[in-house]
Amino acid sequence: MNRRLRILLVLPLYGGSLPVGRFCAAALTRLGHTVETVESPEFQPTYLALRGLKVAQDKLEHLQNSYLQVVAQAVVAKAETFAPDLVLAMAQAPLSRQALRRLRALGIPTAMWFVEDFRLFTYWQAFAPLYDIFAVIQKEPFPAELASIGQANVLYLPLAADPDFHAPRELDPAGRKRWGSDLSFMGAGYPNRRVAFRQLLHFDFKIWGSEWDGDPVLAPYVQEGGRRVSSDECVNIFNAARINLNLHSSVDPARLVSGGDFVNPRTFELASCGAFQLVDERSLLDESFTQDEIARFSSLEELKDRIASFLSRPDERRDMAGRARARVLAEHTYDHRMQRLLDFCAERLEGWPRQRAAGPSPEDALPEDLRAQLAALRERLGLAGDVGFDDLVWAVRSQQGRLGPLDTAVLFLDEWRKQYGLGG
Repeated sequence: MNRRLRILLVLPLYGGSLPVGRFCAAALTRLGHTVETVESPEFQPTYLALRGLKVAQDKLEHLQNSYLQVVAQAVVAKAETFAPDLVLAMAQAPLSRQALRRLRALGIPTAMWFVEDFRLFTYWQAFAPLYDIFAVIQKEPFPAELASIGQANVLYLPLAADPDFHAPRELDPAGRKRWGSDLSFMGAGYPNRRVAFRQLLHFDFKIWGSEWDGDPVLAPYVQEGGRRVSSDECVNIFNAARINLNLHSSVDPARLVSGGDFVNPRTFELASCGAFQLVDERSLLDESFTQDEIARFSSLEELKDRIASFLSRPDERRDMAGRARARVLAEHTYDHRMQRLLDFCAERLEGWPRQRAAGPSPEDALPEDLRAQLAALRERLGLAGDVGFDDLVWAVRSQQGRLGPLDTAVLFLDEWRKQYGLGG
């Protein structure tokens, strides 16, 4: 699948798949495709403001659902304008069943990357059959359950990292003091973590992230008031800690180490940063990393022993982290994942991607010096040299701020082409 595509990427209003979606957009752009992103978070303030009406719960739910229908129709309108080869929706994206049916009627293929635990988040049952492609982070029995409701195009697509962003980083002394510790955890205060971490307080331990309120025992270890930590700050934390604890979430406090299947994004991000981590054993972890790349634990007692042991072995920590980073660079970047998704679309969707109508370009009538200027404009916009005029126009329209004379000339040329019926 080597053709340059137009991809409309639909982000959720909020949630864990939001940063994943942004990394996907960057990866698709690096792969040479024209990417337009539906910035759903811009609609979130109005969605949240509806709560302030102080109406009955059933009325509130009706208003919120009606608002999400409007947002979904906005996505459809965007797709009709952009004419993408693929609409890629992240988990929790505001695409209603009605909107998905409309996209199918328009002949616009759709895919979702469902980066959530299918056992906890069950809304996939209503939406999955309406997507042409459904990518997931878990294996059986999830694919079989999807097949039973009519979704046969299921792709196992584990999470990943962006090595341009999740990278080794040298911190100054002030940064190491703020972000560093012997043992560090970054994430939300799920019940299993709250119970487990009470037994780790004899270490130099820092807890980062939100949703830790209401626990007086852990409160002194929760950093900076339990505020939300940005993705960039996460990279500081990962690089500053001697040991990064990576305990997957569980809502069952009786199962501190759940032994689940999916591998969370933190596993790949820590490895990409060249940071050492201890991760709870997962059934699918061996498919991504070997035992000498990422250290594991299967119980709380084993975790405590391994923390103490690895703190005294800095060279081994460094070597393992280096091997894990090499593995990410070779196999587990978002570029790898997006290429695999597009290849799968080509395998499963007959005639995809459709050939666009070929015809003369308005550039053909321009003198050589102006064509050279347009080539320079493509380079400035980060476009490949052979990107067509339609995609160049879209990139110019997508810019922020004041347009330059050449940008304006491109838009004028596009209007002239439309008026006189010249192909693009």
